[in-house]
Amino acid sequence: MEILLAALVAAAVSGAVALVALRARSGPAMADGSQAAQPHLPASDAAARKAQGQTDTDLDFRRKEFAQLEERLRERESALDMRIAEQGDHERALMEREREAAQLRIDLDATRRDHMLQLERAAGLSTGEARQALLKELEEDLRHERARLIRQIEDETRHDAERRARSILAATMQRVAGGHSSETTVTTVHLDSDELKGRIIGREGRNIRTLENLTGIDVIIDDTPGAVLLSGFDGVRREVARLTLEKLLEDGRIHPARIEEVYTQARSDLDRRIVELGEQAILEVNVGTVHPELTTLLGRLRFRTSYGQNVLDHSIECARLATLVANELGANPKTAARAALMHDIGKAVSHEVEGPHALVGGELARRYKESEAVAHAMESHHNEVEPQTVEAVIVQIVDALSGARPGARGESLEHYVARLHDLEGVAARHPGVEKVYAMHAGRELRVIVKPTEIDDDGATILSRDIAREVERELDYPGQIKVTVIRESRATDYAR
Repeated sequence: MEILLAALVAAAVSGAVALVALRARSGPAMADGSQAAQPHLPASDAAARKAQGQTDTDLDFRRKEFAQLEERLRERESALDMRIAEQGDHERALMEREREAAQLRIDLDATRRDHMLQLERAAGLSTGEARQALLKELEEDLRHERARLIRQIEDETRHDAERRARSILAATMQRVAGGHSSETTVTTVHLDSDELKGRIIGREGRNIRTLENLTGIDVIIDDTPGAVLLSGFDGVRREVARLTLEKLLEDGRIHPARIEEVYTQARSDLDRRIVELGEQAILEVNVGTVHPELTTLLGRLRFRTSYGQNVLDHSIECARLATLVANELGANPKTAARAALMHDIGKAVSHEVEGPHALVGGELARRYKESEAVAHAMESHHNEVEPQTVEAVIVQIVDALSGARPGARGESLEHYVARLHDLEGVAARHPGVEKVYAMHAGRELRVIVKPTEIDDDGATILSRDIAREVERELDYPGQIKVTVIRESRATDYAR
């Protein structure tokens, strides 16, 4: 704008200069600005004056135009100055707002920090701890959703008619084929009256459910007059259940609290009887003093079978045979008899310790200060260790003799018991599992979990995981029901 104004002023000045020069050529001017009277000039001069008058007229017109243009330029310059001033005010206002916004951001950050600190103090958690708590809550929600999906899938699977038909047929065949094992897996408790069956069951089945959960034995109450059947492959648990039920029937008071009390007493009584059985076996074969722990394990063998043969009876028979064979061969009869009596002692803890029962028995013998000759003969009777002594070979011989006599063993029953042990082992290895019982001849696996470690959703997930592992790892006919039991108790005393 200033450049344009300067150009217009320069044009005006040059026009004025040209006008002055033209007037100087045309003659002196009068005081009023008109030309002085000239003498009579020729026609060319008249034309010149005419041209000069036209030029003056043009110059006046131009001056007016220049004056108007100059005025418009001044107005525009004034308007531009006002706009520039307004723009400056606007920019200053924007800068002020930016400063205010920056200050507000700083104040907001400070307020947010103060708010977070107040929240942390109120909640007692740091930001990291709160994040972890949120993640944990999200994990719990996801676990709940997973459990819900599992239940939904299981419900859909139950409607698979073809699979259900195969399962029913297989379970039926299993029941028919399993009759030969009833003698060694079922105990009968006689009743004075069939009315006692209702008391054993209890209101809504509470009594029988408590008894089964405590003992791990299936209590079968059917139409058989004057009898209740206790079914289970573990002889110790079945004997505890028998003693518990007989004491309850004798006492007459049958309710969950009383059942627990009598069960504890029956366990103690059976423990004493086991020791007595072990001591009696030691006296029968005359092998001298045995460590109390080994005596207890020997007594437990009374409630174990091997291929349908009672293990304690088998061990006593082996000890007697070993004494005869050692005397004939000139070996040490005491060592041979002692090793033969305890050669299967590892079976008493085979469900608690990993490894072949022969090697487990040898380690137990060494732990309780048996001689190396006895321990070696025990651990080598199934050739897990190469036999190095005559006594070790004698134990192998008498073990085969005792098991080979007609009617001593039944291989199918041993496979059945081994399958039940494997079934319990699959469930027992999961964290949070407290007790595992294989029931209904292996058709049901009852898992009791610790309520502080496994919640309701976790119980659903655990039952599914165990069922899938059983499918992958074990061969079995029919189907196996996996039941996970979670119970919470609250106890207080009124004083």
